[in-house]
Amino acid sequence: MGEAPSSSGRRADARRNRDRVVAAAGVVIAESGAGASLEEIARRAGVGSATLHRHFPRRAELLEAVLRDRVQALCDQAEDQLTVPDAGAALVTWLRAVVTHAATARGLGPALTGYESDPEFSPHTMIREAAQQLLARAHAEGSVGPSVTVDDVLQLANGISLAVESLPDPAQRADVLVALVAGGLLAS
Repeated sequence: MGEAPSSSGRRADARRNRDRVVAAAGVVIAESGAGASLEEIARRAGVGSATLHRHFPRRAELLEAVLRDRVQALCDQAEDQLTVPDAGAALVTWLRAVVTHAATARGLGPALTGYESDPEFSPHTMIREAAQQLLARAHAEGSVGPSVTVDDVLQLANGISLAVESLPDPAQRADVLVALVAGGLLAS
């Protein structure tokens, strides 16, 4: 008989399963919205429904995990963009990522209204701080006019996201629209 897996091996397997569920949920939510089938998410993750429910007993917990991963990825991208020589281009690159995220979030935010498992996790605050750092750098470089505020940048991202979220390929349309407005965002 083979040996039973060690507790650290079981924990690693559980973590991999959880990560696969969150990744699959992100894809399925982008396709179908926050009300996406949990069974489809489990199928795409290659796990059973029981495994999905063991990690995420409530839909809101899964949605929050997807949102948390997406927001952290956007903040990590912002951090990476702080080292790009052209601060204006870095801001636009990051803005494209934010708009793509928002356009493909398909109801994540509204689905989590009233649900808060971690009061320390504030996606809006995290995104705002990341945007502020990039914008301050672009202001200092002179590639973005001094009158452009972080609210302007985030409202622009929100507007584009709302405009494209119900289109067949929201990420592609969002990218086109960001490219169109970037000329007005960047100072000549």
